[in-house]
Amino acid sequence: MKELSLKASIDNIERVTDFINAELEALDCPIKVEFQIDVAIDELFGNIARYAYGDEEGSAVVSFEVEENPLCAVISFIDSGEPFNPLMKDEPDVSAPLAQRQEGGLGIFLVKKTMDAVEYEYKDGKNILTIKKNLE
Repeated sequence: MKELSLKASIDNIERVTDFINAELEALDCPIKVEFQIDVAIDELFGNIARYAYGDEEGSAVVSFEVEENPLCAVISFIDSGEPFNPLMKDEPDVSAPLAQRQEGGLGIFLVKKTMDAVEYEYKDGKNILTIKKNLE
């Protein structure tokens, strides 16, 4: 497992993306899959940076693992902010007219639709959101 520890800041989304993309490229990840993972990183790390610590400054850890059979990227986003399970949020009604849609929730909805698995746990004072994406 490889890990990147850094300040939970919007400015660090690019660092997280570069870290994960370097690992994906070493695995000859298809560009479409890499793009889907990049969107997930932007959404998930962005949410940590914006909401996990309120007005305080905090940190996050992003880990990367590889599973075999099938080849799969496993990426975890870990923070010590307020406990929050984004998977419990109601899914947005994407069939409703744009003017009638509620704000929020679309990003995590897209992550759930494009990843092969999305899991959340709160353990030892930490939010741990893990995504899995098949690379084959």
